[in-house]
Amino acid sequence: MDSISQAALGAAIGEATLGKHIGNKGAFLGAIVATIPDLDVALYLVYDKFEMLSLHRGFSHSIVFSVIGAFLFAYALKHIKWTKTISYSHIWIFTWLALFTHMVLDAFTSYGTQLLLPFSNARIGLDSVNVVDPVYTIPLLIGLICTLFIFRNKPNKRKYNFVGIAVSTLYLLMTLGIKSHVNDHFKTELSEQNISYNALLTIPVGIANINWYGVAKSDDSIYIHKYSILKKEQDSFEHFPINDHLLKHLNNEQAELMRWFAKGFYTVAKDGEKIRIYNLQVDMRGIVEDGNVKAPTVGYFVFTPRTDRSYEFSSGAHRSE
Repeated sequence: MDSISQAALGAAIGEATLGKHIGNKGAFLGAIVATIPDLDVALYLVYDKFEMLSLHRGFSHSIVFSVIGAFLFAYALKHIKWTKTISYSHIWIFTWLALFTHMVLDAFTSYGTQLLLPFSNARIGLDSVNVVDPVYTIPLLIGLICTLFIFRNKPNKRKYNFVGIAVSTLYLLMTLGIKSHVNDHFKTELSEQNISYNALLTIPVGIANINWYGVAKSDDSIYIHKYSILKKEQDSFEHFPINDHLLKHLNNEQAELMRWFAKGFYTVAKDGEKIRIYNLQVDMRGIVEDGNVKAPTVGYFVFTPRTDRSYEFSSGAHRSE
């Protein structure tokens, strides 16, 4: 999820758990702690873009990190002026909730979160909410603003923060129900259009869970089209060959990481000697036509051959009309 949403959720948790003891400082600490997992982007200073595909949303987004981090950060907070009078166990609960809910919220998006590291590198994603969705974030912000500022002198001011948390959480859970409906819709369409497939991916785009893309995968092809829950008409699926054989040009580490990162939902194309990989799990901006090239999405990864027969990794994007 985007940084604003993560900070807002952390601030709401900080207010709910610490606000009674230290006032508005609880929300401030919550926003800080909740954004700590995303500091893994600092690893770009040490690792290249290819290595970062597996490091971002890696160990810093795991359940194990949330537990270990809670002990470390609670110890640190116990020794600062604001929170030294609060019990260690109470601070630990606050820090763990701020860290753990960050990971859970990310897991609702399509990028994938390695929650089970170091035991498994499976990228867990429920694919039910867009990375940026104000419908989730705004109730949190309204609840916080009411509690911290508008009704700060009222004895029941904290209820607004709890209402904000409840509304945003209800919306998040509701997206799972919407996704179930969308999955059923695409399965019906695929059956009616006599398309055989092995796996189905549905991803929301935009805000409010209204617009979705469905990607059906067979042994050698993917089928894709956009769907709106407000639109009754059915569209035909666009077909793209997977061209998995083109990954043989890369070394095994590169090819396997590309498959893992896409959770199997990708297509491959050649641009001269370059290898382009369209990751439909991560980048879903719709079918695009750029000159004589028709692609399943705008963005792509590209491997460019070097003189020593290795490949340089980078990314690019088509010009969307």
